[in-house]
Amino acid sequence: GSIILSCITTMTIEDSATVAASGIDAAVESREATLGRILSEKYNVKEESLIQALVALGEATSHITLHLQNYVKHSYAGSQNASGDEQLELDIQCDKAVFDAVRASGVFHTVASEETPEETKVSGDDDDGRAVYSLGCDPLDGSSIIDANFSVGSIYGIWPGKKLLGRSGREQVAAAVALYGPRTVLCVALPGTPKNQVFEVTLVRNRTEWEVSRESIQIEPKGKVFAPGNLRATTDHENYSKMMQYWIQNRYQLRYSGGMVPDVYHIFAKSKGIFTNVSSPTAKAKLRLLYEVAPIGLIVECSGGEAIHEAEDKSVLDIVIEDCDQRTGVCFGSKDEVAKYKEFMF
Repeated sequence: GSIILSCITTMTIEDSATVAASGIDAAVESREATLGRILSEKYNVKEESLIQALVALGEATSHITLHLQNYVKHSYAGSQNASGDEQLELDIQCDKAVFDAVRASGVFHTVASEETPEETKVSGDDDDGRAVYSLGCDPLDGSSIIDANFSVGSIYGIWPGKKLLGRSGREQVAAAVALYGPRTVLCVALPGTPKNQVFEVTLVRNRTEWEVSRESIQIEPKGKVFAPGNLRATTDHENYSKMMQYWIQNRYQLRYSGGMVPDVYHIFAKSKGIFTNVSSPTAKAKLRLLYEVAPIGLIVECSGGEAIHEAEDKSVLDIVIEDCDQRTGVCFGSKDEVAKYKEFMF
C-alpha cells in the first residue's frame, strides 16, 4: 500500500509540472466555448446540462492527450485493476483526468470506470440538483498496445440519473469515443435530437480549440473491411473459424490493431466494415458492457450500423447492465456485413 501511495504521490507532482509547462489550463475557456457552440448551434443540443457534460468529456480528452504526449517511462503503478490487469501509471493518470473533469462540471452524480470499477459518487452534497447524469467510461482503451505507439482511445457513455447498474445502453443520452493518434479526435453520438446524429471534432491549434472535422458519420450497408478480435476463439469455435475463412476467401481487407477504439473507428472513418470480438470455451469474452460495448454500440447504431451480441440476434443496447465488470462478445458494423455474420454464427 505504501509503495502504491508513493507512486501516486510522485505521479501527482510530475503531473502538475507537466500540466503547468504545457499551458493547457490557460485554454480551458477556449476549448469549452468552441465545443459548446458546436453542440448548441450546429447540432441543436438544447439541454445546457448535456452540453456541460460533453464539454467536460472534451476537457478530460484534452488532458489525456497531454499525458499521452508526455508518456516516456512505460512504468507500472504496482497495482492491478479489478480485472487483474497490471495498471500502468498512465492508466491511473487518465482515470484521474476523467474524474477531475466530471467533478468540475457539476453535472455528473455517479461515475464508474475500468480502473475504478464501482459506482462512485462524484457530486458534492450541495449540488443543488445539478448532478443529473452518470458516466460509464474506459479512460484508456488499448494500454496493452500503447508501448508500440499504436493509436489508443477513451470511451464514454452518459446515462440520465444517478445510477448505472440495472440500466441498458438504450437509455444513454449520449456517447463518445476519443481517438489519440496523429490527431486527437472525439466522435459524439446524440440519439434522437430530433434525429440520430454522429459527428467528429478535432482538437486543434495547440490543444486550444475544437473544430468539426466530420459533420456527419454514416455507416454504409456494405463494406469488405474486417477487424476480427479474439482470434484464439477460432481454434474451438467452428462457426467463427468458418466466418474467418469467408472473409479471407472473399478478399476482405484486414484492418486490425488490437485496440477496440481504433479498430471500430476505422469503420466510422471509412463508413463501412465489420468488427467482431467472439468468445469460445477457451477464449473468454473480454469486452465490458458498461465501459466499452454499450457506449460504442450506441455510436454504431446512431450512425446506421448494427451492434449485436456475439451469439444472438439482439442489440447490445438491450442487454441490462447487472455488474460493472459484465462482459460480452460483439459484432459491430455495416448492416449487410452483420447479416452475413448472422448466417455463419447463429
